[in-house]
Amino acid sequence: MEFEQVYSDHADLVFRNLRRMGLRPPTLDDAMQDVFLVVHRRLHEFEQRSALKTWIIGIALRVASDHLRRQKRQAARHEPLDADVSDLARKDPHELAAARQQAALLYAILAELDEAKRAVFILAEIEELSAPEIAQVVNANVNTVASRLKAARRKFAEVLRRERAKALWRQLP
Repeated sequence: MEFEQVYSDHADLVFRNLRRMGLRPPTLDDAMQDVFLVVHRRLHEFEQRSALKTWIIGIALRVASDHLRRQKRQAARHEPLDADVSDLARKDPHELAAARQQAALLYAILAELDEAKRAVFILAEIEELSAPEIAQVVNANVNTVASRLKAARRKFAEVLRRERAKALWRQLP
């Protein structure tokens, strides 16, 4: 297995997951580098007990966790959220604004989930991994994954309802 191919196949996946876990530029770039340094160093140790994708996501989640702890300690200020949609440049301004609002809402909701629930939610709902795959990534049993996912979905729905109500309230004359 060649590192260059692994990087090429998984860089977008790692970037999306680091971003969704709450990392922002320039920390995001540093975390990407850290993930692939670990992958490069340990690729020869990969025993294929899980899929390469889940192994890499596990590394990415641990690196994200480390960077988030560091960010909290440093209390650094970050840039505003941008939508991580690749074709935004080709959209008309109204579609672009709507996409940015949706991305901002998603990131705001994800930020309200604790780290463990956010990771499970992202892996299940966005990356579409199965519960056993998620259990391997987060090093937890399947029942714990199911419990975290249920709680994360409940919190997600609650925050989404609250945000929609706020938006409706703002539209009233």
